[in-house]
Amino acid sequence: MKKFESETIIEIPFYDVDPMNVVWHGNYIKYLENARCDLFKLIDYTYYDMDYDGVFYPIAKMDLKFIKSCSFGQKIKVKAVLEEIEPCIIIKYTISDYESGELLFKAKSMQICVDKTTRKSIYSCPEKLSCAVN
Repeated sequence: MKKFESETIIEIPFYDVDPMNVVWHGNYIKYLENARCDLFKLIDYTYYDMDYDGVFYPIAKMDLKFIKSCSFGQKIKVKAVLEEIEPCIIIKYTISDYESGELLFKAKSMQICVDKTTRKSIYSCPEKLSCAVN
């Protein structure tokens, strides 16, 4: 499998912070989703392609490690690295300060392939995804 990684730059908006001026923990998931979409675009296998192939890839598991809080106006770099595609998609992430490179957050997600009609798990990836990464 080829190595695929994407970098997404985000400037923290005001509506993502809590009264302590730090990013509310749930918003980190949104940043990971932005990076995941950019990674899928890079691979040329987007959520539209999944839908066309008749599959979903819901998140089955996430591991999150909060290292240092992000705050309003801060520019961050979200890096997503594709680790596996079968039997599930595994992506590792880091969030770092855009200016200093300081590591702020680490995560890993696991997405399982599910048949859109039957809602049953599929343990191999669609051909288009397999061809795109190999």
